[in-house]
Amino acid sequence: MFEAPYLLFLGDAPDALAAKMAQGIYDWRPEAVAGQYRMEGCGADLKIKDLSIKEAVAAGAKTLVVGVVNRGGIISDSWMSILVEALEAGMDVASGLHTLLRDQPELVAAAEANGRTLHDVRIPTVKYPIATGKKRTGKRCLAVGTDCSVGKMYTTLAMDREMKKRGLKSTFRATGQTGILIEGNGVPLDAVIADFMAGSIEYLTPSNDADHWDFIEGQGSLFHASYSGVTMALVHGGQPDALVLCHEPTRKTMRGLPDYTLPSLEQLRDLALPIARVVNPDCKVVACSINTQHLSEDEALAYLAEVEAKLGVPAVDPFRQGAGRLVEALD
Repeated sequence: MFEAPYLLFLGDAPDALAAKMAQGIYDWRPEAVAGQYRMEGCGADLKIKDLSIKEAVAAGAKTLVVGVVNRGGIISDSWMSILVEALEAGMDVASGLHTLLRDQPELVAAAEANGRTLHDVRIPTVKYPIATGKKRTGKRCLAVGTDCSVGKMYTTLAMDREMKKRGLKSTFRATGQTGILIEGNGVPLDAVIADFMAGSIEYLTPSNDADHWDFIEGQGSLFHASYSGVTMALVHGGQPDALVLCHEPTRKTMRGLPDYTLPSLEQLRDLALPIARVVNPDCKVVACSINTQHLSEDEALAYLAEVEAKLGVPAVDPFRQGAGRLVEALD
């Protein structure tokens, strides 16, 4: 979509989750990353080289990628001078935020004056159809979560990578800005007009070979008061054959909603499965993907064993342990 290497802009992200777009790009495409740019007071750190704009250009960086995800997807006024500096230094700028680069006169002027390009990832480029619910050939696996930012994208990326490593047919289907930046294509689902959201996922996951799996990147949560709509569109438009339940066990409240506690994995299963069976009566919950990054090794293993005993399906941290058992659960 745009030229690497990238300078990942973390800005003034208050914590690691607020820089999850940058983290995702680095975790899955490290070869495309020159370094990171952090403003004073930034609470996120990818543990890679900090570069100024001048240093990044000298290191060969071609595109500054805004790697911050904030509530509402806003371009902060405090970032503007840095984005302009990047354009003036010869870099393009890419962003997946709801606030569009092309709507910022200062950035447009700087890009035009310096022959650079502004890349807005969160703009649908296809006229999507309204969903029909018609059965499609091929297989589909959807990651659904107890909350936002619990590992749905990492789960589907890891499963797709494992399938390919085994010589099996699969495709990662990106539905958010980070996944699109990693994969190079996809549907920016939360920017699609509501009536066409499910249809866009049907479009993204067309009929395929009988033994081909689409791994659909999950978004939001059916339990999240702000973002449940995108999840519903994924469930009905994706028509999944398999659901993988995703959870982060140390989180106490929903992301951005401090008055709401997370549901249990059992509650997620019992809500998501009947909704999925509206469009695919054969859909099954095949596994749980648990984000154990805040647990020790012993704590993680104990928690995973507990989940397996309770739900009767494999429980795995694919980033920590690999996605082998998740892929095997599809059989």
